[in-house]
Amino acid sequence: MNTEAETSTSDEPVIRCESVYMIFGDNAHSMLQQANGVVDAARFQEAGCIVGVNNASFEVYQGELLIIMGLSGSGKSTLMRCISRLNEATAGKIYIEGEDILTMDNKQLIELRRNKMGMVFQSFALLPHKTVLENIAFPLQVKGISTQESMQRAKEMVDLVSLTGRENYFPRQLSGGQQQRVGIARSLAIEPDIWFLDEPFSALDPLIRKEMQDEFLRLQDVLGKTILFVTHDFDEALRLADRIAIMKDGVIEQLDTPANIVLNPATEYVRKFTEEVPREKVLKIKSVMDPYDPNEEVSEMRVQQDAIIETVAEAVLNAGKPVPVVDSAGEIVGALHASHIVHVLFGGHSDNETETAS
Repeated sequence: MNTEAETSTSDEPVIRCESVYMIFGDNAHSMLQQANGVVDAARFQEAGCIVGVNNASFEVYQGELLIIMGLSGSGKSTLMRCISRLNEATAGKIYIEGEDILTMDNKQLIELRRNKMGMVFQSFALLPHKTVLENIAFPLQVKGISTQESMQRAKEMVDLVSLTGRENYFPRQLSGGQQQRVGIARSLAIEPDIWFLDEPFSALDPLIRKEMQDEFLRLQDVLGKTILFVTHDFDEALRLADRIAIMKDGVIEQLDTPANIVLNPATEYVRKFTEEVPREKVLKIKSVMDPYDPNEEVSEMRVQQDAIIETVAEAVLNAGKPVPVVDSAGEIVGALHASHIVHVLFGGHSDNETETAS
């Protein structure tokens, strides 16, 4: 498992998992003790146990969007349900803001979910007899907030997810994408610190799904939540994630930035996920830039290090000289050579040929 490329905006992680196991079966605990931490899924299955999560350890930092992905049955949703304690982990430790949630009693857990966690699932689960406003206000009222205050907060959420004018519609009067926006607004109404999203857009048609991804990116830019997002769609993961955890048979095969997963897949399974990905649509300039040589003759053109290669490749290839790469302050941090871009995009690579992307 590769976990080197961790990004953070805070020294302490918001979520920390240490050797988390989720094994279904009557003799799961005894089997795990006998295995001494080395779980063979096939052997456990022969003994009547199903391995959902196998020795998962990782951290998620403030404002980070971590996507957990894999094929059906890989354990991605099970892992998320363990972290939110909708499933009870068989073994391991799960910390939320430094507190081990596996030691919490029911009252503490309810308070944690009400005050710090927002959840959105594939099914919209809207109350059919309540309007958009009433659906969004409902969790606030459960917390004991007054009707007036909760409805005011609901109106703010309606504006946030661009449903203004539909406040008094019932769910049956909304499209699938609009219903999902209500679900998102409802989960955000409590102002959660941590946001869990399990396949939130998978039931939508492709056009609405793209619109919801755009909306999601806009919301995250405004709100900066700490997010765990489950999907089986690699394109969606590449588009949204700060980091991606790819799971197979309960094991996290690789946890890394989208660029590193595409450039340097850690296992054959991850490589198969990435082999059809158009690199120019995923990789940022900083993933393929070379060190800047002040003695080298360069183009007058400048490109931002966070630009996607596809957006500048043609201009760089036609520049005739290496193109300086700048950061957000306009300082030169590297240089682009046409030959390197061509090599990365079309010529193959090895772990030694391409520097690790940050």
